[in-house]
Amino acid sequence: MNLKSPTAFAIGLLIAGSIQGAPVSAAVPNGLTGTIKIDGSSTVYPITEAVAEEFGKASPGTQVTVGISGTGGGFKKFCVGETDISDASRPIKAAEIETCKTNNVEYVELPVAYDALTVVINPKNTWATSMTVAELKKIWEPEAQGKIMTWNQIRPTWPNKPIRLFGAGVDSGTYDYFTEAIVGKEHSSRGDFTSSEDDNVLVQGVASDEGALGFFGLAYYEENQGKLKAVLIDDGKDTNGKGPQAPTLENVIQGNYQPLARPLFVYVSKKAAERAEVAEFMKFYLGNSTTLAKEVGYVPLPSAVATLAQSRFNGRVFGSIFAHGGSQVGVSLEELLKMEKTS
Repeated sequence: MNLKSPTAFAIGLLIAGSIQGAPVSAAVPNGLTGTIKIDGSSTVYPITEAVAEEFGKASPGTQVTVGISGTGGGFKKFCVGETDISDASRPIKAAEIETCKTNNVEYVELPVAYDALTVVINPKNTWATSMTVAELKKIWEPEAQGKIMTWNQIRPTWPNKPIRLFGAGVDSGTYDYFTEAIVGKEHSSRGDFTSSEDDNVLVQGVASDEGALGFFGLAYYEENQGKLKAVLIDDGKDTNGKGPQAPTLENVIQGNYQPLARPLFVYVSKKAAERAEVAEFMKFYLGNSTTLAKEVGYVPLPSAVATLAQSRFNGRVFGSIFAHGGSQVGVSLEELLKMEKTS
């Protein structure tokens, strides 16, 4: 089994069957109290915030706070015991695993949705409606800094206009995944771009500059379609003649949107999971994630993967299913979770 193959992600989705959302459940025990602290990925934030809002309606005695310090920033707090749950747009890294071990923080790793990491341009940009992975690499690789500065350096037929780049903060899992998928090495890119952990800052930057190019999670593009234009992505490996692909739910499900489709996670500490309010919150989260993920613009987990995730939390299976840690392109969550369950 080759978990790094371009089709592995599609296999993991297609085997799982159809995606089915259910109405948001409010089946929460009465009398719950306490505070649940969550921080981490700005990409996962819209899902977690939506869950927290619905949970608050069902359990008004429980206060849920959700921060957006980025995946890396969230793990810095989580692995020293400052937070109960960490949102992450990539798997936990080896160094973060070691920090958690040093501080006796055990955790359950749970996939909650899929994302189509979206490359965006200004609506006035009429030329770069589609790009290849090789062209994106030419723009973003470290060697491009100070050299690749205009659009016609990417394609001669494109205008001699400045490229102004906007991207996720370097403490972000989105940045880690994008660099792994496009440049070929995590945390490796040119440094002369405007970065932010707040995706709304990136939206505003691209929306106000005709020559801008940026990237962030699908939910923020869906929310700002009137201000932005999504670039179709060609991975250069398509043998079916489909050509460049848009970041849509259908393309993620069918495995067409490569290599920028990725899973999203939450990490729950063992200590926090022993508290009734956290256990009930996660039960509520996993029971409603398929519905709420779609509502905020992400791709819900297929039923088979969602069931495996629920089983993982119910059984308090600690640790990561990713042997090497960090961003991994083209993996199949279903295969990894099934391997763990049968080992």
